[in-house]
Amino acid sequence: MTALPMGFVVELDPKTRIVDRGRALLGGAPTTHLLRLTPRAQRLLTGRTLRVRDAASARLADRLLDLAIAHPRIDECPAHPDPRCTYVIPVHDRPRPLDRLLTSIGPGQQVIVVDDASADRAGIAAVAARHGARLIALPQNLGPAGARNAGLRAVRTPFVAFVDSDIVLDKDTVPTLLKHFLDPRTAVAVPRITGLHTPSSRTWIGRYENTRGSLDLGARPASVRPGSYVSWASTACSVARVSAIGGGFDEEMRVAEDVDFGWRAVAGGWRVRFEPTVTAAHEHRAAFGDWFVRKLEYGTGAHPLAVRHPRSVAPAIVAPWSAALTVALLAQRRWSIPVAAAIGGVTAVRIARKLDVEGAAGLGARLTAGGAVGALLQTGALITRHWWPAAVAGCLVSQRVRRATALAMVADVALEYANGGRIDLDLPRYWLAHRLDDVAYGAGVWLSALRGRSARALLPQLRRAATQP
Repeated sequence: MTALPMGFVVELDPKTRIVDRGRALLGGAPTTHLLRLTPRAQRLLTGRTLRVRDAASARLADRLLDLAIAHPRIDECPAHPDPRCTYVIPVHDRPRPLDRLLTSIGPGQQVIVVDDASADRAGIAAVAARHGARLIALPQNLGPAGARNAGLRAVRTPFVAFVDSDIVLDKDTVPTLLKHFLDPRTAVAVPRITGLHTPSSRTWIGRYENTRGSLDLGARPASVRPGSYVSWASTACSVARVSAIGGGFDEEMRVAEDVDFGWRAVAGGWRVRFEPTVTAAHEHRAAFGDWFVRKLEYGTGAHPLAVRHPRSVAPAIVAPWSAALTVALLAQRRWSIPVAAAIGGVTAVRIARKLDVEGAAGLGARLTAGGAVGALLQTGALITRHWWPAAVAGCLVSQRVRRATALAMVADVALEYANGGRIDLDLPRYWLAHRLDDVAYGAGVWLSALRGRSARALLPQLRRAATQP
């Protein structure tokens, strides 16, 4: 099977615009695309949804998914006809969380627990036996990648669910993710990772992490791909098509192996889906020391990813025009605002001419404004996160650097509070935790760059096409 099946439903991304009186769609990621629709294609859409009913609607739906203009409307899709799935759970000295996870999975499932050389082997074995799970005990510690691969080699079902032991599953999470595999090009599907509320998670670090966890990718569905608004996905909980993932994870990577796993699937022509309508609760680190070290460890994955995926690991992706606009504003001269305005104006006109649709001038202006805001936000994130050691050095010698850094250090948190949301922490402690998060991760990135003797993971990427017809 190579086509989307009958009954498969896709819905336009919330950011996708229907333009030119319904004759075109404007959206997509990481590049914005203008997709012109024939009269027949226009009739296939019902509002913002498309249901596959024949070969033509299947081709259009596939094209919309390819460009990330639309995503599967999974609640309206039928169940997968062959939902056989094996749960693979790597664990290292966590018998109580493992028991909690296996309880949430429930009876009657095929489960493989991989003991990654725990000190308390008997405790892990007892929990696995109590829940009827198969146990694979490794003689030496291989890390998450090696443990998952050991379990994967024992899987005999068409799908595998990789679930870390500090996860608690909802009963609908895996069955819902399996619907994504009605699309024959989907290799991996992941849910939204939320915070597990426990007594220990009430610390100020725990409350910050439950609000802004590193693994929480938000509420907007996505086609996971490098450079997109969801550029990677965690395998703390994920479902994969066994035939699509080969040998699984890179066992040389102790950190960021999940990012590499997804990017290799995308490079192979497969789709990786993020489905936020279902969740998996993750027990975040709530003690400051453990939390800070873990954030630093996340950053150390940057250089290994840069070696394996040199075109995908950039900490920021900007168009040349938005880079020039940002540099003009960072110069903080009298001419900065006029020059930035001129760059924006010229860019808006060029985008409008490229679009060539009704209302192109307004669309060009909105796209340019959005690109400028995005570039400034990325620059602020670079200053406070990836480049903070350089920013600190610059603050010692330059007033302009000090002003830019001070603005960056308050702007992102102020915007998060202004936009509302579920921030379960007072502003001063939330700001402090946010900044410490950035410091830890950025330090890890610099540490990995120094170890690898390469700055590739620190360099932004210029991407020319702002809009692709």
